[in-house]
Amino acid sequence: MQNRQSSTQLAPRSKEGWRAYWYRVMYYHDERDEKLFDLVLIGFILLSVLITVLDSVQAVQVRAHGVFYVLEWIFTIAFTLEYVLRLSVVQNPWRYARSFFGIIDLLSFLPAYLELLFLGSGHLTVIRTLRVLRIFRILKLMEYTSASNQMLDALSRSKNKIFVFVLSVLTLTTIFGSIMYLVEGPQNGFTSIPRGIYWAIVTMATVGFGDITPKTALGQIITSGIIIVGYGIIAVPTGIYSAELINSYRNQRRVEEHRQAQEEDATACSRCGLVGHTADARYCRRCGEALPGISPATSSPDSSDSADRAPA
Repeated sequence: MQNRQSSTQLAPRSKEGWRAYWYRVMYYHDERDEKLFDLVLIGFILLSVLITVLDSVQAVQVRAHGVFYVLEWIFTIAFTLEYVLRLSVVQNPWRYARSFFGIIDLLSFLPAYLELLFLGSGHLTVIRTLRVLRIFRILKLMEYTSASNQMLDALSRSKNKIFVFVLSVLTLTTIFGSIMYLVEGPQNGFTSIPRGIYWAIVTMATVGFGDITPKTALGQIITSGIIIVGYGIIAVPTGIYSAELINSYRNQRRVEEHRQAQEEDATACSRCGLVGHTADARYCRRCGEALPGISPATSSPDSSDSADRAPA
């Protein structure tokens, strides 16, 4: 487990016993039991989301309400046990609980328990909202793709730049909305500055609902300029995020290369110090010395791997 990369930066609470086993199963994804756990959990996530979607269709809900109810509680109990296990096997449970995936895991089962508090109370809107919140379970799928970790890392790195960008856009929309309020006036639909800001946001996003349109020539000229600015603005956050995503990918490659180099160093020849042997090498290709961890009694230089030795 030491030579493999975990999907989390949380340290295990124990290196032996059931906690160590479940930590490996939950946070590693290479061995057969680890992959099986991931596949079962992904299947639960997809089925639970499908049931949530179908439960919103009245015709289906009437026919299969009982089945949906039983399956929903099976998924809820399963996700609850998973959450408790994840808290139990890490050294710092509070850090996991506050993490992005920790919050998503909590949201995957909490609405079902909260729904019980409102049954029979007449709060149908609250119950409906809690049921829809179960759709957040689909975000749990992100935990099982390495690409999602890169995307989240890139988003975290670019958040300051994106915040400055959003602040700049809000400033521009406030200015343009105020100008259009002065130019067009209430008679053309710009009844207030907030109304003008709403129009500027819709126009700059190149959506254009058409509920408010400029009537004066000056207003139409300003609108044309805002649309052009909007097209340019769309590309800015994409460029910021893409650059950070590339940096995140490069950083992960450096980590993988460093880990690979450490693994190669672990098979360094004890006599001459040569590193970089192949994964199945048993003898040093330079001096013929048995590599660390390989017993000469079980292998001989005349075996199939003798090609990795240097000629005498």
